[in-house]
Amino acid sequence: MKPESLKEIITNLPEKPGIYKYFDTTDTLLYIGKAKNLKKRVSSYFTKQHFENRKTEVLVSKIIRIEFTVVKTEIDALLLESSLIKEFKPRYNVSLKDDKSFPVIRVTNERFPKIYAMRNPIKDGSEYFGPYSSPYVMRIVLDLVKQLYPIRNCNYVLSDKNIEAHKFKVCLEYQIGNCRGACEGLETEQEYMESIRSIKNVLRGNLAEVKNHLKDQMLRASSDLRFEQAALFKDKLERLNNYQGKSTVVSITITNVDVFNISTSQQFAFVNYLKIVNGMIIQTQTIEYRKVLDETDAEILELAIVEMRERHGSNAKEIIIPFAVEINDETLKFTVPKAGDKLKLLEISMTNLLHFKKEKLEQYDKLDPELKVNRLMTQMQEDLKLKVQPKYIECFDNSNIQGNYPVSACVVFRDGKASKKDYRIFNVKTVVGPDDFATMHEVITRRYNRLVEENEPLPDLVIIDGGKGQLSHAVQAMKEVGVYGKFAVIGIAKRLEELYYPEDPLPLYIDKKSETLKIIQQLRDEAHRFGITQHRNRRSKGSLGTELTQIKGIGEETAKLLLKHFKSIKNLKSQPFEEIEKVVGKVRAKILMEYFKI
Repeated sequence: MKPESLKEIITNLPEKPGIYKYFDTTDTLLYIGKAKNLKKRVSSYFTKQHFENRKTEVLVSKIIRIEFTVVKTEIDALLLESSLIKEFKPRYNVSLKDDKSFPVIRVTNERFPKIYAMRNPIKDGSEYFGPYSSPYVMRIVLDLVKQLYPIRNCNYVLSDKNIEAHKFKVCLEYQIGNCRGACEGLETEQEYMESIRSIKNVLRGNLAEVKNHLKDQMLRASSDLRFEQAALFKDKLERLNNYQGKSTVVSITITNVDVFNISTSQQFAFVNYLKIVNGMIIQTQTIEYRKVLDETDAEILELAIVEMRERHGSNAKEIIIPFAVEINDETLKFTVPKAGDKLKLLEISMTNLLHFKKEKLEQYDKLDPELKVNRLMTQMQEDLKLKVQPKYIECFDNSNIQGNYPVSACVVFRDGKASKKDYRIFNVKTVVGPDDFATMHEVITRRYNRLVEENEPLPDLVIIDGGKGQLSHAVQAMKEVGVYGKFAVIGIAKRLEELYYPEDPLPLYIDKKSETLKIIQQLRDEAHRFGITQHRNRRSKGSLGTELTQIKGIGEETAKLLLKHFKSIKNLKSQPFEEIEKVVGKVRAKILMEYFKI
């Protein structure tokens, strides 16, 4: 039971937006949350009979004290929640894993500003552009602006007094054209700052303004017969056009928007951000969160929107997202596109997102194989709508040619991998002719009667290679044995990779690229391979036995003995009389020698 004071706090919570904090008996901050309605949200934790997961149940059991802060709007609550989570890092909050510093471009706050790359911004009045997803991308942009507008990289204090006193001398950078010599007064502050303004426009993605400026400069120089300078401006214009051509231009009608997309797994969530300026993607970044309490995609996306817009200094008034979120802010427009260029932006974002996610999960799988198993099993459980994770799977497939030598293969996968020591082959005994339905009924009956009699564990999932017919006969056999309902069973049809469930006429289709379908296909293919191999062996042995029994004086038992010892007729023909005699005796050895004319 919760203390009376805790109940009173919950009862008296205001029905207003804000953030709430949960503390335990040691006054440790456990969790920070935001709410559109504090009373309704906090009360929901203490009125539930069943929780989404064990971690939430444990969290609620530890809460002994609640603090809350009321704010004006829901967006204020979201901003406050984000900043507090980053500051205090509570144990039960979703955590931003990608907390490393990313490269930014700094324009210093001084006379004749310098421009260079760094990772940890300093609050000294300087302007920062980025962050960039990689140093390589950032270096491309930085090299471009320095090619367009040569600026200084020295640490001289370029005051009027120092310049007038000729305190400094131009260096090698001036000689090779990387600086215009502001230290000796060869470039005025006004000219220098004009270059800085153009550089800032390039960094913000406002290329049209910069291009117009360069074009005007080129035409003016040309009309004044300063052809060398006109050629320089033309070269800069071409470089800028070349840079823009390499950038992803999505639409000239989309000006200043942010794009967010999300993809999650059992333990992680990945959010991609695109910054669009003047129809062009100028920045992109994907961040990773570690899930703690089975947070919803919407909850994580809301947190990411605040985090990324703050990190990138975005002032975009429109945000494109894959689904609606509960952020009520009159200054922002949230768009969930259904078609057109904005939907294409979401698709570009998802392409980047899935590539990043795939690489990250592969890294984690290599570092922790157990994590891969848990992730795969959880994914299969979700995709196939199972009650438990399918850690133990059995798959059955029949093989015969016109009803001859029928066999059925049972292959076993444990934790998503083949367990060949558990494979079983069944020589069909009761079925006459090519009857897959009856064969499946016999094999399922034999298999699970045996497991029940020997008190062996039953599988989590059984896969029947075949459509609804084979599945229904397998289910009937399971009911007769008394194991139906103790594990999941599905059938897979080869033509369209359709999955069928018992008593459900409509098939389930899984994404062709999903890991779940790949595992099912591996099981089906392995069962087919194993069954075909055993069927061929049996057919080969049957053909050999038939030929031997046709020899007068050689019965079935003798044929089996010869087959077991010599393996093939070819091998038998190559043996001397003495070797054959050792196996079947002198009389039968003579019969074989005469028959094969050895």
